Amino acid sequence: MAPQKVFTLSQVAQHKSKTDCWFVVHGRVLDVSKFLEEHPGGDDVLVESGGKDATKDFEAIGHSKAAQNLLLKYQVGVLQGYNIQDVGGKDDAPSPNKATKGKEMSAFVIKDDTTLPKFAALLELFVPLLVAVFYFGYRYLSRSANLTS
Repeated sequence: MAPQKVFTLSQVAQHKSKTDCWFVVHGRVLDVSKFLEEHPGGDDVLVESGGKDATKDFEAIGHSKAAQNLLLKYQVGVLQGYNIQDVGGKDDAPSPNKATKGKEMSAFVIKDDTTLPKFAALLELFVPLLVAVFYFGYRYLSRSANLTS
């Protein structure tokens, strides 16, 4: 495989208009200027990512294999510090020369702390019931008092 042209992120950052749009995905520098009109999500999405590393945006959408293969068509070079391995298998993802970190993962923890003492559960049932009984009792008694007077 012929050596790829190497770009820095500052060089890529100069190409962020609708007529000249470049960005980086997995260490591959892509010139998507000709693809802007064909992009199913519209050209604004690509121009917004122009001049930056758009790897997270690309992965967050969950592109199809066909879309991932288009990366090769529009590749003009490699970002400085990345080595792109041979294309074809699952190992075509670039590996940075720096030490790699594990994938980040975030989660929300919801505690199921709904254990109430037995008397509290009874209170939750009987207090509204007692309020309703007193309300309707008052209405009944006040109505019957109005009828007799």
